[in-house]
Amino acid sequence: MSVLLEVENLDVDIQTSRGVLKAVQDVSFTVAAGETFCIVGESGCGKSMTALALMDLMPGVARSSAARLNFCGRGLLGEKGAVSQIRGAGMAMIFQEPMTSLNPVFTIGSQLTDVFQRHKGGGRQAARERALFLLRKVGINNAEDRMGQYPHELSGGLRQRVMIAMALMANPQLIIADEPTTALDVTVQAELLRLLKDLQTEFGMGLVLITHDLGVVSRIADRVAVMYAGQIVETGDTESLFNRPMHPYTIALMRCLPSSGGDVSGRLPTIPGVVPSLIGRVHGCRFRERCSFARSACADDVDLSVASTRDTSHARRCILNPEELLHAYA
Repeated sequence: MSVLLEVENLDVDIQTSRGVLKAVQDVSFTVAAGETFCIVGESGCGKSMTALALMDLMPGVARSSAARLNFCGRGLLGEKGAVSQIRGAGMAMIFQEPMTSLNPVFTIGSQLTDVFQRHKGGGRQAARERALFLLRKVGINNAEDRMGQYPHELSGGLRQRVMIAMALMANPQLIIADEPTTALDVTVQAELLRLLKDLQTEFGMGLVLITHDLGVVSRIADRVAVMYAGQIVETGDTESLFNRPMHPYTIALMRCLPSSGGDVSGRLPTIPGVVPSLIGRVHGCRFRERCSFARSACADDVDLSVASTRDTSHARRCILNPEELLHAYA
């Protein structure tokens, strides 16, 4: 498969009253055409900020840098306006909360057709036909009537379907979905995830899915990156990472999942401690204060490296012996 997106050593710094917050540090990954790449982690770990940096949609107090940022072989660093040229047309984003992403004073139809005309330059009729086609494609009935409605007149699930249709208006090669099922009930969540996967297959797009739900990741992802405190701590194909996790944080996350058929009366395991402050220079493994296996060497910076010679696609940011970890958490 051809590589759509290449990200190498992405950093995002946010200026605060207390100093510079290192929200994202040393994040690297690739996404191929037709591939689903999931970024998973708890709230505040840097998932959404990574996505916003890729789309150049960060808040004004944030600054990003990278060793490499390529889309379809085109380098986006150092070229003024390069990201804005491909945003929407080549790389589109589905945001977490559609009510704040859709403009409340414009109809659904006008917002969809404006996207098409801006990126494709077609006439109003061609834009309208594309919008109606995609609204029906994402499962919205009475598409003609919905075109004349405003965002507040739709349910949360319908608004998110409109956001998916909007992301597809210019036929992009890559979709970035930032927790697209947040605040929706579980039935609607499942429907939207199936819809995203079906659309990805039909249109041959790459998909970057950002989520905190490991259950979603296990069902939809081809490859996974686990983030903690602004860094990727483990990455690999889904089967390898779920069957043989090799970072203490990944293992601890999986232990917190409820087991099917288990004792529902008992309490779920938790990860002790708190996430470290990311203001200023952060040294060493960021999970070491919460890791029962931490040792003095963990105070030194740890690079993301191949976890096993048997699987060079599986990498982790840890100095501990994988066998020791798996045995201890078994």
